[in-house]
Amino acid sequence: MFPKFLKMKKKKTDRAEIQEIEDLQPFQNQSLHNDLTRNMETIKSEMGNSHDVIIREFQVAGKIRAAAAFTDGLCDQKTLSDFVMESLMRFQDDAFNMDPDIDAEQAFQIIKEQLLTSGDVKEVSNWKHLFLGMLSGDSVLLFNGCNKAMAVATRGGENRGVTEPSTQTVIRGPKEAFSESIRTNTSLIRRKIRSPKLWLEERIIGDVTLTQVGVMYIKGIANDGIVQEVRNRLGRIKIDGILESGYIEDLIQDGIWTPFPTVFNSERPDVIAAGLLEGRVAVLVDGTPFVLLVPVMFNSFLQAAEDYYQRFDFGNFLRILRFVSLLIALLLPSLYVAVSTYHQEMLPTTLMLHLAAQREGVPFPPIIEAFMMEIAFEVLREAGVRMPSAVGNTISIVGALVIGQAAVEAGIVSPAMVIVVSFTAITNFVIPSISLAIAIRLLRFGILILAGTLGMYGIAVGLLLLVLHLSSLRSFGVPYLKPFAPFMLKEQKDALFRFPFWAMKTHPLPISEDFMQQGHDQKPNHPPGDKPRHDE
Repeated sequence: MFPKFLKMKKKKTDRAEIQEIEDLQPFQNQSLHNDLTRNMETIKSEMGNSHDVIIREFQVAGKIRAAAAFTDGLCDQKTLSDFVMESLMRFQDDAFNMDPDIDAEQAFQIIKEQLLTSGDVKEVSNWKHLFLGMLSGDSVLLFNGCNKAMAVATRGGENRGVTEPSTQTVIRGPKEAFSESIRTNTSLIRRKIRSPKLWLEERIIGDVTLTQVGVMYIKGIANDGIVQEVRNRLGRIKIDGILESGYIEDLIQDGIWTPFPTVFNSERPDVIAAGLLEGRVAVLVDGTPFVLLVPVMFNSFLQAAEDYYQRFDFGNFLRILRFVSLLIALLLPSLYVAVSTYHQEMLPTTLMLHLAAQREGVPFPPIIEAFMMEIAFEVLREAGVRMPSAVGNTISIVGALVIGQAAVEAGIVSPAMVIVVSFTAITNFVIPSISLAIAIRLLRFGILILAGTLGMYGIAVGLLLLVLHLSSLRSFGVPYLKPFAPFMLKEQKDALFRFPFWAMKTHPLPISEDFMQQGHDQKPNHPPGDKPRHDE
């Protein structure tokens, strides 16, 4: 009875909240009042007389009552004082002095066109845009007798500066990463691509948070159909709040019931700029340093920015190493369980006898042994991430050594299983994308179950199902396994291997609209680390 009461109460609360939001929508679309005092009282009441909302009343040219409303902490008060308040309060103009009957509308235009020195001034006609400007850091100027206001760009406050990437580090390459400010992030991308064809569209998503979301692409390189599809999917989002780009990623991705990511994310401006040059579309979200990139293919998650900054032969070696590490991270525990349980004849006799001697005192079958060790390593990995950085690495390393050694001495697991699980965990860290690494960690348990029940046949069935699943995935209409399935010979120049820059002359075929060659018949002498130009 009590749980039912709680459930019914929650339903009533939800309905009340929905009704409150519906009642708020007409108010937000209403125009401002002509009376300044009434406008100021409305701002104070709607924001609950919050102490960080400041309203400064003053007079323009000693005649027109005005007020500046802004949010403390979001607004740069020095900019407001030097470029707005001082100009308005000390303003003397013949148009005001000679015409004593000048109305508020005329004064509004004179102030906007002749007085304000700020670079960005927008007219505000309803309450929705007024509160959005105030809560974004702008200063809103209201005038008595005028039902319009001005939103002056005075955004400031405390922001995290441009720092080094924490998740996608490189030895050679740019050492800058995105921050939580969307305007800082767009500027970092424009520093990489100084082209007027780099277009930016912005919209507000989230009924409560009113989060600023930007769509960035290069006109003429990005496919118009994909750009429109991004617009449509963003336009269909109905949610109260967007706190991180992961919300957007979950709402616009293609594959819902799949562990594989179909949207790429990065905190490196050079990676996003390279994706834009290939015809992809970037989605930026205010409040997070991770920018989304669509469409994306499977092999993109195994490519690192440093592949293009080193010599192509060494970059190819590292890329092949990642593909091999991916297979090891996915299959090594399963192969050990299958061989030690069903296919001992596949091992040399000496090695088979040695492994059998190690497992003589172990009470569990290999499948249970592997599951226990895998879960223990996952717990240690998560503990190292969640604990304070000063002790997180120490606890994870010491915990792994102590638990592994103690488990072997207690006869719970064999030493070979500790080696297999440890090496699997190390190869998982070689994968550059955390999203793909998490998917491999999840799939490893499923293939482990198949190996423990059916042996090598189970692993073969698991791999077959995995390939079929990957072949069915799409990312904004682009095949997930492209250019392997469907196989495209021309696109192999930057798939499993990376050809020299002078050999990569076209954009990716399924993404870009124009397949114009760069116009180089000769092999150009590109400086090491330069990326091929796509606009020649």
